[in-house]
Amino acid sequence: MDRFVFLLGTGLARGTLFALFALALVLIWRATRIVNFAAGAMAIVGVYVGVAVTGLTGSYWWGLVATVLAGGVVGLVVERGVLRFASARSPLSGVILAIGLVIVLQSLLGIAFGQQHEPVPAPFSDRPLRVGGVPVLSPYDVFVVVVALGLMAALRLLFVRTTLGLQLRAAAFAPEVARLLGVRVARMRTVGWVLAAAAASLAAMLAVPKELGLNPHAADMLFVYAFTVAVVGGLDSPGGALLAGLTVGVVMSLVTGYLGATLAPVAVLALLVVVLLVRPSGLFAQAETRRA
Repeated sequence: MDRFVFLLGTGLARGTLFALFALALVLIWRATRIVNFAAGAMAIVGVYVGVAVTGLTGSYWWGLVATVLAGGVVGLVVERGVLRFASARSPLSGVILAIGLVIVLQSLLGIAFGQQHEPVPAPFSDRPLRVGGVPVLSPYDVFVVVVALGLMAALRLLFVRTTLGLQLRAAAFAPEVARLLGVRVARMRTVGWVLAAAAASLAAMLAVPKELGLNPHAADMLFVYAFTVAVVGGLDSPGGALLAGLTVGVVMSLVTGYLGATLAPVAVLALLVVVLLVRPSGLFAQAETRRA
């Protein structure tokens, strides 16, 4: 039982990271109907900036802030400089541009910093706390859950309670009507890219201390799992991203703990296949679309 509780706790912590990164993919999809395959490479650029700031200032917190800001700037540059020119007539245009961007960014990072894994220490202990003698989450896992859920709640408030959020939703779901009402659709799409890239960079920064370390490909697997989460939850559904992220995180943790780490990706792939066969649009897509 102790082992199950521990695996469940670590699975939920990992799932919040998947959900946060998947939310970045959902935001881009809702705004532009583009699957941003460059999200992992873009996020790692922000992480490199954050690690550099941490090294210069000696403060993890300044590094965390720098990661989010750098991620937002990367999103701005990519949208204005590359993805804005994707043809709306061809769904593959944006995908091809994003894949090309992955190659360029990872090559530039490799030239600048090398391909070796650079260890990134966590700001808190990763030894699990015990509640009633049962090991549960570590202090760093608690920190990850609080930050990830806090940011997702803030984005929810932004989209539901503010004029900017209303304009973002209008530009995403009815761009022609939004233009007639005076909404600057192009600017709203840029804001969506900035928010998504900042969220993805934060997720990558939180994930790096628990992985092998920082290198240009450090977010590749995070992107793969987050993409799975976004598809399972529904590419139009922020709420689905959260629930699917927690589900995938728990499944991976339990399979790793009881059957072995090599079977965890197989279990996630099986979950993805089952969802695509039963409900291709995602488990929560229809409900979210109605509410939007």
